Amino acid sequence: MTTSVKPPVWFWVVSVIALLWNLVGVMNYLNQAFNQVALLEAMDQAQREAFEGIPAWATAAFAIAVFSGTLACIGLLLRKKWAKTFFIVSLIAAVAQFIHWLFISNAVEAFGPSTYAMPIIVIVIGIYLIFFSKKGIEKGWLK
Repeated sequence: MTTSVKPPVWFWVVSVIALLWNLVGVMNYLNQAFNQVALLEAMDQAQREAFEGIPAWATAAFAIAVFSGTLACIGLLLRKKWAKTFFIVSLIAAVAQFIHWLFISNAVEAFGPSTYAMPIIVIVIGIYLIFFSKKGIEKGWLK
């Protein structure tokens, strides 16, 4: 007979907040993918060049990051340990995307030093969610 360890309330709170965070990422990706004209109209020339210079692999990394992160959060809510794997995939894809954005493109020159803020936040949260899911597995909250 297997017994299920009930997660604490804060597990559910963190999981729902993480899902909302990743859904915002999905919305940003969809906006970037399907609303380019409006985005470009709001940018100056240097910003347009940086945005238009994003290669397909970096766009794909963005999509993989946000959609695998969202799937991972759904996994948390379903109490599945595969959530950790999807969080790892999400973080790797996000890092790949940010390597291009911060170090290969001219985004920092075009958008300014604040360009570093969101990548740092995303990476810190991504690392936290990997450890959060790992703890969930260790505590028996995720099966």
